[in-house]
Amino acid sequence: MRAVDVINKKKLGGRLSKEEIDFMILGYTKGEIPDYQMSAFLMAVYFVGMEAEETAELTDAFVRSGDTVDLSAIHGIKVDKHSTGGVGDKISLVVTPLVASVGVPVAKMSGRGLGHTGGTIDKLESIEGFKIELTADEFIHNVNTYKMALVGQSGDLTPADKKIYALRDVTGTINSIPLIASSIMGKKIASGADAIVLDVKVGSGAFMKSLEEAKVLARTMVDIGKSLNRKTVAVITNMDQPLGHEVGNANEVREAIDVLSGRGAKDETEVALTIASYMAVLGGAFDTLELARKHFEKVIASGDALEQLKVFIKIQGGDPSVVDHPEKLPQASRQIEVKAGIEGYVTGFDAEKVGISAMLLGAGRRTKEDKIDYAAGITLKKKMGDHVNLGDTLCILHSNLENNKEAEKMVKSAFIMGKNAPDPVQYIYEIVE
Repeated sequence: MRAVDVINKKKLGGRLSKEEIDFMILGYTKGEIPDYQMSAFLMAVYFVGMEAEETAELTDAFVRSGDTVDLSAIHGIKVDKHSTGGVGDKISLVVTPLVASVGVPVAKMSGRGLGHTGGTIDKLESIEGFKIELTADEFIHNVNTYKMALVGQSGDLTPADKKIYALRDVTGTINSIPLIASSIMGKKIASGADAIVLDVKVGSGAFMKSLEEAKVLARTMVDIGKSLNRKTVAVITNMDQPLGHEVGNANEVREAIDVLSGRGAKDETEVALTIASYMAVLGGAFDTLELARKHFEKVIASGDALEQLKVFIKIQGGDPSVVDHPEKLPQASRQIEVKAGIEGYVTGFDAEKVGISAMLLGAGRRTKEDKIDYAAGITLKKKMGDHVNLGDTLCILHSNLENNKEAEKMVKSAFIMGKNAPDPVQYIYEIVE
């Protein structure tokens, strides 16, 4: 078999066999196929696409290219959740203790963020003492005993995807549904989950900008899960504005505490309850979404959700008192109010600009080597549909930097103003099962 023949076959619209996909992916991982041939292959996939069965086989090749995590020692159906990424997305911090509270094991492996703000690990590491370096025995013990644990991604999971992603980044082949879907699902499947709930973000602050694109991606990933014997559901959610009111690491931990205490923003609460309900149903704790949601609402109202969060923080070595005293979380030395220059309604957002502004303050990374300032971030005081008077505070920047002019200018331009109130914001667009 020759790489050039596989490239030509795909370029002309042919359906690749499992053997041909394995030859390309595993051969490239071993260094037997050069970058220039893999680049040509990726470009062919970019323009021609892949059938559902091909995409599932591509995902499986990614999984088999490296290590896989064996979670068989954990009792029950292991349920994981993945977000395609957005601004102010702290949903994992909310759903992990909620789902664990009903006995469904959440064995979560997360990475650090690169871009707007930190990842789930960065957010949780803003809690003093919180550690993500657990041994395999500690991880399994915590999930079996407390139904939840979080570690950083370790081992050599999906090395083919890592190599190919770097190549996609420099060859203009990032925006390919088969390549995106197989990259995401490969990592989740290699991480050992039995069931997966996908939070597919769409809008100005998301990777997928249009609803149609998001639907195709969601359907592709759900089909991959089905083909590889994983229960999979995708929830398509709105990212035309940041989720909740807080952007930044310690800020988002504070807001997750608010959601679990019943004081959370409507959009964040709705998305969290929906995703947690699907996780609970896939994990076998409830027969219907309605029963799961009602239970979680009671758990929040009773205060049990906060107690569960304290347990999560404690078993990971963190200080659980931050739940009752969030002022213990890192706080910035400067709070800069950004004022409205006109009167009207917030009719839209450039959520990506909010995320970039937070990164400029130190809440995110430009490169893997950058250090995150856990205290840096943005508090939104106005969101879509809110009326704004001249001079009202649109948002507050939290910074330890002396010069914040660039971030201030950018975040102000993220608010789109109009004379009339917009239609109510839809938080969840569609469920793909």
